[in-house]
Amino acid sequence: MTDAVRTPDELLEGLPDFPFEPHYRELDGLRLAHIDEGAGDPVVFVHGEPTWSFLWRKVIPPVRDAGYRCIAPDLAGFGRSDKPIELEWYSYDKHTELTAALLEELDLHDATVVVHDWGGPIGLRLAVEHPDRISKLVIMDTGLFTGHQPMTDAWIAFRDFVERTEDLPIGFLVRGACKRDPGDAVIAAYEAPFPSAAAKTGARAFPLMLPTTPDMPGAAAGQRVLEALRQDRRPKLLLWADSDPVLPLSTGQRFAGALGSELDHVIADASHFLQEDAGEEIGRRIAEWLAGHG
Repeated sequence: MTDAVRTPDELLEGLPDFPFEPHYRELDGLRLAHIDEGAGDPVVFVHGEPTWSFLWRKVIPPVRDAGYRCIAPDLAGFGRSDKPIELEWYSYDKHTELTAALLEELDLHDATVVVHDWGGPIGLRLAVEHPDRISKLVIMDTGLFTGHQPMTDAWIAFRDFVERTEDLPIGFLVRGACKRDPGDAVIAAYEAPFPSAAAKTGARAFPLMLPTTPDMPGAAAGQRVLEALRQDRRPKLLLWADSDPVLPLSTGQRFAGALGSELDHVIADASHFLQEDAGEEIGRRIAEWLAGHG
């Protein structure tokens, strides 16, 4: 049995602009949560660090209202999902395995996966390993970590901060990577799933998991995914914020080139959490793109 924190449900009630009902499943002794809204071809939204499905609350309505089923999991350690308290529990393989199990349990086919931040390595690996289930990719402000990728000074400073900070200031990190202050109520909603330092173990784990040399765990898998996607002809929509300090626009252009593609849209006046700065615009762009690739 995995030792884990379960966030009390009452801490996650009445959050701003987040009326979506949670759905739960049990796997490996953990209760894992996702939201599931609308009907039609599935669109799976995979969050990253240190967010949860709340991140997608502005993006989902335009996509749902255009006739798609919108599914957004809370990764283990985040949101309404249980939060293992041992740093060693978390790995690239484990997160990918648990998210793949959701695709299988819901029996999704012809799905679009929408990825951001650490959701990219997870969701793009799912696309490579489960091509029978995923037919289209939407990629924003993310990357694939092979151990060869250059890391910005801002990211290195962030990683060092996380390593020495057990009680991670979740709201401070989110607020600092938005172009415009989203307000105290929104920041409180990002903090709500993490009522203790132990509950923040997953948020601490992600930066420490990222391979910075090719011999680190996860690097070989990242390299395999990158090489597979270079040859992949499934439709891809690439969006990038114009003011991301952690993954700047030049990184987005380089990553798009590594995938044999280019950026489709630069999102103006947006920082790393571009869903906060321009969520409705992003939702509309995804819906319009899906309509053209039906």
